[in-house]
Amino acid sequence: MQPRDTKPRKSLMAKSKDGGKIKWKTGGKRPTVRSLSLKELAEHLSLSPATVSLVINRTKAAAAIPEETQKRIFQAAKELNYRPNFYARSLRMQRSFTIGILHPDLSDYVALLTSGIEDYLMREGYFYFAAGHRNNPELIEEYPLIMLDRAVEGIIAIDTPIAHSLPLPVVIVAGHRNIEGATNVILDHRRAAELALGHLARMGHREIAFMKGPKVSSDTEVRWQSICEVARKLDLEMKPSLCVEMEFSTPFPDMGYPVVQRLLASGERFTALFAFNDVSAIGAIRALRDAGLEVPGSVAVVGFDDIPSAAYNTPSLTTIRQPLRRMGEIAARTLLDRLRSKGTVPNEVAVEPELVIRESTTSRLRPSAPPRPESVPASASSND
Repeated sequence: MQPRDTKPRKSLMAKSKDGGKIKWKTGGKRPTVRSLSLKELAEHLSLSPATVSLVINRTKAAAAIPEETQKRIFQAAKELNYRPNFYARSLRMQRSFTIGILHPDLSDYVALLTSGIEDYLMREGYFYFAAGHRNNPELIEEYPLIMLDRAVEGIIAIDTPIAHSLPLPVVIVAGHRNIEGATNVILDHRRAAELALGHLARMGHREIAFMKGPKVSSDTEVRWQSICEVARKLDLEMKPSLCVEMEFSTPFPDMGYPVVQRLLASGERFTALFAFNDVSAIGAIRALRDAGLEVPGSVAVVGFDDIPSAAYNTPSLTTIRQPLRRMGEIAARTLLDRLRSKGTVPNEVAVEPELVIRESTTSRLRPSAPPRPESVPASASSND
């Protein structure tokens, strides 16, 4: 048996280049992994380390560097698998460049908001991690503290009832409490109620059933009060027998199915239903059809949110569109503006809803093309 060679293998970067890529020489069968330094990356590009550092770290000063040069730097970093020393950067700048996201579950509503948050944070060079609390009060209290221990610079809470101020900037999507140090990003729920109920009234509906959301949702009370106010304004009676409250919250249509079963069991006539959200509306439509009723022939249904599946449901769902991706971007931008102390930070940012009319309220519509991307500008106003 030959003696085992215990001498360490060396891994060196060749001075020569092949097709613009640095070659790695190794004495063994498998190359030893070694991190490329910023100085070596700069030498490869024939640029100064300072220039490369400004671009890689996405600093404001990088705006003065030609776009073509920035593209070269990022392309080379990708090809050579260069990774900035995150810990060194954090220690040097006393920053973690990390944001915490709190959410109740992995619903489409949360996913769309998070995608907007993610897009903005990635562009700004921030990392994030998310935690789902499942509406557990203990976790809602504990998770922000855990995030603080992990040195997040700020927190974005989605449909999460933050009860008191925290020692760092906070932005709350669907937040309706006045918390010191927190900015609320909300939808104009009164306008949403005007759009939905106005549409049903114009279609001739007077006997409307109303679905109130679960207690754990931050939007439930504000949305319900808005519906009540607009119904009075339009002289639409809200019969107690046609007002049902959802007992639980899930990201699935089963949250709306038993509610409509209770409505049907009451024997009270109704020609339209305004659901709390899209997933409950989809469950409601299934319950109506299982009872032998047609939508919209027997009962018209309006949802809320405009999640992707709303357009592909059968029938496609008339709904109130929340610009969720945009609301996520607004939340992320507001938080980073607070971290950078860019002028006055609003206590509240209100976003306008939009009515999307589909087949669930009018049989005259034909199946439409796939839904357009959520890129239509929606006006937003800030109130200090």
